[in-house]
Amino acid sequence: MSTPNGGAEANASLTIVDGHSDALLPLAGKSLLPGETGLRDFFRRNDRGHIDLPRLLEGGIGCQVMAVYCDDEAVSGGAARATLDLLDLLESLYDAARGRFVPIRKAADVAAARAAGAVGALAAIEGGESIEGNLAFLRSFYRLGVRLMTLTHNRRNALGRGVRTEGSDGLSDFGRSCVREMEKLGMIVDASHLSDAAFDDLAAAAERPFVASHSNARAVHPDLRNLDDARIEAVARSGGVVGLTFVPYFVAPKGEANLERFCDHLDRVVRVGGLDCAALGSDFEGFAPGPDFVLADCTRYGELVDALRARGYSGEAVAKIMGGNWLRVFGEVLG
Repeated sequence: MSTPNGGAEANASLTIVDGHSDALLPLAGKSLLPGETGLRDFFRRNDRGHIDLPRLLEGGIGCQVMAVYCDDEAVSGGAARATLDLLDLLESLYDAARGRFVPIRKAADVAAARAAGAVGALAAIEGGESIEGNLAFLRSFYRLGVRLMTLTHNRRNALGRGVRTEGSDGLSDFGRSCVREMEKLGMIVDASHLSDAAFDDLAAAAERPFVASHSNARAVHPDLRNLDDARIEAVARSGGVVGLTFVPYFVAPKGEANLERFCDHLDRVVRVGGLDCAALGSDFEGFAPGPDFVLADCTRYGELVDALRARGYSGEAVAKIMGGNWLRVFGEVLG
């Protein structure tokens, strides 16, 4: 059965979980779209970008992970304060949404949101700069609802070396302490953006499932932000997931990204890590739309469902990839 519009009715039998989005950026006046200035209205259906509440509802999204990312300017001005400001913005969305957009802090919250006809949102931090080398900040952010943290962005921070930074070092001693504290709290540890050395240090230190929330397969497209087979296997051994991303330049060479090429990455993760390892991490709003893309926006997940079925994935397999595998990790780590 074709699902050309990819909408909520077509996706009603699925719980779609997107493990990474920068949707807070345009709401804070930091849109990556050329020429977009000011604050985007989250409650109006926009004709630009990827995500707003009307489109999340139309797309039938069960849980949208909302990343808090501090750019260089925010880090230099105090990353913890900037993180608090963005978390406060997210809280204001919950308040204004009147039950249509609700926080996810435990696995059961996703089913409750679905039953209420709402979109769930899981607060995440993208880059350990936010905790400023202090586990007290980590614990405080957990109390404010943060349930996932990407240890580094592309740069080096107090936890370790990001993937775009020169060097041979991996996680720091503080980074290992942070991983232990996150596991103790029940917070998901995210390996996306780590250098290979830091990833390997995490894999050696982790005692609970960890994830790569928005990364693809390096064997399909050799960008350093993608994972090689050995690291896909490491995520799978931990019980975690690889959230495959729609960022065009992580999917294929310039001008060649499309849904079929994305599915090649997904096939590789399934082949190497197993079906339970494959999930979604769109990175919507984290890249500027262009002529080559995987899905136009968050209303189009039905197109991915159709593509997976065309490749021979069963209904059970599709349900796992579209959200079930994330839900399993939520249950194991968040409780």
